[in-house]
Amino acid sequence: MRNKFNPKTDESKPTLYKIRIKGHLDREWTDWFEGLTITLEEDGTTLLTGTVIDQAALHGLLKKVRDLGMPLLSVCPVEPGSATTRGTGQADGDVKP
Repeated sequence: MRNKFNPKTDESKPTLYKIRIKGHLDREWTDWFEGLTITLEEDGTTLLTGTVIDQAALHGLLKKVRDLGMPLLSVCPVEPGSATTRGTGQADGDVKP
């Protein structure tokens, strides 16, 4: 299987991600999640939002979610300039239970 090159993706630049997990996570976990913003949603989920330097760092964050035992609902990269970077809603493809 061959991967196609995506010219919109620049792997040398950090990417903004929105990571949604089931359950509420206290804001005291911000340092453990490397400065990601923790938003508690009314539907009982937690949204972790922030810039991730590379894929290795993203996998490290996902391991931390796994270690907490909280179900991972979605991981969505957010393109710069999209409506979600301005705080107006969910990222495309972000799944709510």
